Amino acid sequence: MKKLVVPAVTDREALPHGRSTEPSRAVPVTVPQIEVSVSREAGKPASRTKRVSGDVLRVGSHESNDIVIEDPQVSRFHFQIRNHPGGWRLLDVGSLNGTRVGGVSVRDADLALPECTIVIGETTLRLRAISSGTEDRAGPPAFGALYGVAPPMRRMFERLDRIAKAPSDVLIEGESGTGKELVAAELVRRSARADKPFIIVDCGAISRSLVESELFGHAKGAFTGADRARPGAFESAEGGTVFLDEIGELPLEMQPKLLRALAAREIRRLGENQTRRIDVRVIAATNRRLEGEVNQGRFREDLYFRLSVLRVDVPPLRERLDDLPLLIGCFLEQLGASERMEAFTEEVLEQMRRHPWPGNVRELRNYVERFALFDEPIANAKELRSETPPSPDAEPSVDVPFRVAKEQIIASFEQRYLRALLASCSGNVSQAARKAGVDRMYLHRLLQRYGIRRDASLHE
Repeated sequence: MKKLVVPAVTDREALPHGRSTEPSRAVPVTVPQIEVSVSREAGKPASRTKRVSGDVLRVGSHESNDIVIEDPQVSRFHFQIRNHPGGWRLLDVGSLNGTRVGGVSVRDADLALPECTIVIGETTLRLRAISSGTEDRAGPPAFGALYGVAPPMRRMFERLDRIAKAPSDVLIEGESGTGKELVAAELVRRSARADKPFIIVDCGAISRSLVESELFGHAKGAFTGADRARPGAFESAEGGTVFLDEIGELPLEMQPKLLRALAAREIRRLGENQTRRIDVRVIAATNRRLEGEVNQGRFREDLYFRLSVLRVDVPPLRERLDDLPLLIGCFLEQLGASERMEAFTEEVLEQMRRHPWPGNVRELRNYVERFALFDEPIANAKELRSETPPSPDAEPSVDVPFRVAKEQIIASFEQRYLRALLASCSGNVSQAARKAGVDRMYLHRLLQRYGIRRDASLHE
């Protein structure tokens, strides 16, 4: 648990605070639209049609989805359709009966729009992309310490501006390294609780036996080593905000206690019978897709809805490549090396755009920082021309920081392992997930992170 002071809050993973050229007015941005026609049986007229705007379309049987399907074979959260620079992509979020596009069962697929047909259970959905979309007064290309000129970021800034003024709890979803903690900090800076405590709890870094004490505190003698009473995160944040980072890692047995605290707005210290009223706003973040975790029974549905009163999707760097020059400039300015921007020629930037950036903004910052500190020959961009990092068997370079060298070795191992795993399973991701002992959706995310296609792995 750590306490940050707002507004002078920083985030190791995200953008620097060095730039302050935030425009004063909003700029029109085209909002993607998609039209969905739903029918119970293929070949019959559509029973209803709905037009949805935004970057993410959620489909399932639960009433919280954008498109609600009343079909017993449809999961509560069945699939998402996400907009990205190359078009629209379907992502099955761990449905029980699968999703079929063009008669083929898929888990992750680029859709051949402007029109396509999707079948889930006994329901047929016909999708049509609306090319013109609508002009929306999306926010400026900056939101405090967050920067972005790409449309997904501008739309996110506009949404964050509205969410910041609301008192409701918030769920932030995004891959590792996209800057979720900074998003939370910027929400706090613009909220009515800006001058109150901002307490951060990393749910993935706490021992399972200490989670309850970390969140709710404990009485003296509550367990071995509890030599004094101690308040937890919720008490320490009284009047302010609790940020639950990586909420998807919270043990299942702890989730009912957190749900009760959020619903009743009261907590009880471990080892005490007395309850204490709390006045806090909760912002949670995760790099998992909690909808899939709910489908698989690893995350409580009621807790998910309690946390996601308001929801923010942070786009990965590969979906906002227009922001590369801006972000590079920000990092160089923070490092006092703005004059080195000229080394990032259009040729180098084009090579960088072809890189999958599995570590997102964090990886980009490490790359720029390494160049600024060690004056590496970036014009060659050797790291970015190859999908595969240095071999884990190679002698590690001592010319880069320990953290960078470690990340390179881990990334190299993961890519080699994934390619070998898929090859051994003939590209069958479900079989590969079982063989590796990992969740199928987690494996899909790893493959997407490194740009590994199932069919490509069979020819290597």
